[in-house]
Amino acid sequence: MRVTVNGEPRELPDAMTVADLVAQLGLSQRRIAVEINLEVIAREHYAARSLHGGDTVEIVHFIGGG
Repeated sequence: MRVTVNGEPRELPDAMTVADLVAQLGLSQRRIAVEINLEVIAREHYAARSLHGGDTVEIVHFIGGG
């Protein structure tokens, strides 16, 4: 399926979840926020939220510091 991740089109396997995408990208779930089609997805729902062709995914990284 084709989705857009942070403005870049990507081909992903069917039946992929947000948790699968985060793992594929090598990201830590603790320091990111994920939005799909303008809806923020709670971290506890990453494993249950499936991606669908045409979805627009935005992933924001939190960076600590002072």
